[in-house]
Amino acid sequence: MLRITDARTGEPVDAAPARRGLTRVEAHPQGPGPTNLRVLLVADLLVRALELGGTPVWALLTGGRRQAELRAAGAALGVRPFEYGGDAGTGLGEAQVLHVVSEGGATPDDGVRVAVAPVHGEAPGPAGGADPAALRLALLTRPRNEPVTVGPAALGDAADILDRWRRAVADWARRPSRPIPDAVRAGLRTAWEDDLDTAGVLGVLRAVETAPDLADGARFEAYAYADRLLGLDLTRDLGAPA
Repeated sequence: MLRITDARTGEPVDAAPARRGLTRVEAHPQGPGPTNLRVLLVADLLVRALELGGTPVWALLTGGRRQAELRAAGAALGVRPFEYGGDAGTGLGEAQVLHVVSEGGATPDDGVRVAVAPVHGEAPGPAGGADPAALRLALLTRPRNEPVTVGPAALGDAADILDRWRRAVADWARRPSRPIPDAVRAGLRTAWEDDLDTAGVLGVLRAVETAPDLADGARFEAYAYADRLLGLDLTRDLGAPA
């Protein structure tokens, strides 16, 4: 079960306390810019993690200026569409509310407050030339409550990793499929269910990439499974010439 730290208390809480109960994930970016884009990304990850656990989710985007610009940047980053929040009220059968906010940003009165640390450096926009997935990966390499610096070096490293992993996934897909080992699946879920530890998920994938006793078909399945959370389009090159 996903546990997330409530910034109000500093204590971990169940992200979905009622089994199959509706959870509202409400993103509160204050406008465009890299930190607000990270807020939207963390909300997207929360939605993905909850859905992977079988929890129905209502995803809302509230407040903020220049929402069209922020939505375009989020879409380029692989963030799935959020409804406009407005005065959302309470959803039918709603069991939990998770408010994703920047540190020092919005302070909603209800629910759990999920704080997101700032991004330093200027993240490229949708037409910035860099692979948006490289920016997404660069933001995923640090815990959401730690500041992250985005610059040419970080984006270049992320782009290199993505290129290597996508080529590897396409190659592994040509081998016979094998089930994900229980220990690998457990490692992935343990990481992302522990306060949405995407850095831990990436660490498991790095270990899977080089594990000497793992079948390539199992590596493929592990990467495809983890990408349901990470949203890095790791299977993009399937079917491409070897």
